[in-house]
Formats: sequence, C-alpha cells, structure tokens
Amino acid sequence: MGQGSSGLRRLAHEIAKFGAVGALGTVVNFGVSNLLWHLTSLQAVRANVIATVVAIGVNYLGFRYFTYRDRDKSARTKELTLFLAFSVVGLVIENGVLYAAIYGFGWDSSLQRNIFKVVGIGLGTLFRFWSYRTWVFRALPAREAVADAESFLEESEPGTATEPEIGHPKAEQRVS
Repeated sequence: MGQGSSGLRRLAHEIAKFGAVGALGTVVNFGVSNLLWHLTSLQAVRANVIATVVAIGVNYLGFRYFTYRDRDKSARTKELTLFLAFSVVGLVIENGVLYAAIYGFGWDSSLQRNIFKVVGIGLGTLFRFWSYRTWVFRALPAREAVADAESFLEESEPGTATEPEIGHPKAEQRVS
C-alpha cells in the first residue's frame, strides 16, 4: 500500500499544481475573451481562439517552471512542439463546444458564451492533463525509480525491530 499511496500523493500534488496553473490560464482566457467580445467586433469564436492562444502561452510558462519543473528538460524543442500540438487539440475541443453552442444552437448571449466556454475548457483540460503528463512533461525515469525504491526500503527495512514513533506516517501502516 505504501508504494501506491506514495504514487497517489505524487499524483494529487501534481494535479494541485496543474490546477493552480490552469486556474491562472483560465482567468487569462476568460479575461481576454470577454474583453475581445465586448470591446471589438471580432466574431465570438475568433476572439475566443485568440484568448485561448494567450492562455496557452501563460500555461506553458507555468507548467514548465512550476508544475513540471522537475521533469526532463533535455529536449525542449520536442517538448514545446508536443505542448503546442496537444494545446491545439485542446483549443479545438474548447472552441468546438463554443462553436456548436453559438452556430449550432443559436446560444449567443454573453452568459451562454461563458457557460459553454466553461464546458469547453473543462473537456479540453481533461485532455490536456492526460496528454501533457503522458507525452510532453515526461518524468525522469531514474527519479521515479529512486523514489519508488526509497519508498519500498522505508516500508521493509529488515534490521529495524523498533516500533515507529507515534504520529509517524508509517506507524499506522505497520501492524505486528
């Protein structure tokens, strides 16, 4: 259970950091799109594409230097290419939902645009999280192997017959 809970904790931490960067990108995305919708004569989906591109730039910086700063940095060109490719797919998902709402169903009020923007961002975010962590910001294999090995060794130290101290995370796991 220790290895699984350690991996689960790492995933939860990663999701929290991804969410923090994503929240900032979402604020940028909504801010830019609403400014463009209200201050320009751009069509709604075009304005939203511009807003999404600006948010993608903000998100790359946040993911590279905050969420995934400990990940492999040896192939930045490949990383950026993959990031942009998967971001474009997320852009199509997000703006496809908005396009369908506006041009398919005629839902074009400011409130309706923002509601379907939320839906599109939500679907796009699920895809982006999976693709970025799987293909773009790949974990260093040695670092994960060391973390797993350390976790395993902490759980099964053969020469330690002493009980873990009260309040120590391993105290609840060891039952004699």
